[in-house]
Amino acid sequence: MSHALIVIDLQNDFCPGGALAVPGGDEIVAGINARMADARAVVLTQDWHPAGHSSFASQHDGRAPLETIEMPYGAQVLWPDHCVQGSIGAAFHPDLQIDRAELILRKGFRAGIDSYSAFFENDQRTPTGLEGYLRTRGITSLDFVGLALDFCVAWSARDAARLGIEARVLTDLCRGIDHEGSVAQALADMRAAGVTLD
Repeated sequence: MSHALIVIDLQNDFCPGGALAVPGGDEIVAGINARMADARAVVLTQDWHPAGHSSFASQHDGRAPLETIEMPYGAQVLWPDHCVQGSIGAAFHPDLQIDRAELILRKGFRAGIDSYSAFFENDQRTPTGLEGYLRTRGITSLDFVGLALDFCVAWSARDAARLGIEARVLTDLCRGIDHEGSVAQALADMRAAGVTLD
């Protein structure tokens, strides 16, 4: 076992009709399912916010979604309330074949800090435990797919590379929010970090 497919946040709230819909987010489900069938190991991540999470614009008077504020751990984009624990929006897309997953990693469950990356909270220090799981399983290379390319996929892939894990992003099986050029910036940042874009 040396390779795994990491499926990032393919949840209802990130698909069309959801609270934080990524354009075309549901278009990649069938392709990801096909990739799962050939993967040696599959890991799913799931955004899992408590109600009233600090990254929600609704928790900051006078602020609107997609504004950026400074938090104790750095810059934070404010989002619509999304992926609230136990909600339909937080559930995986109904067509995603979750039975292939060997691990489901929930992130963003700490009320005071957001978590884009599958490896660390947004302070870049607090680990999720994924690195330890991969290392004990002997997994040394990862393919990343899912939502959103310019946030959770990119942060996860960059952190994998920083940790010395071979990281490849299958861009045809990702979709981005693309807020103020964020997709182009994410692609450039991933290349600079040593992530392979396919």
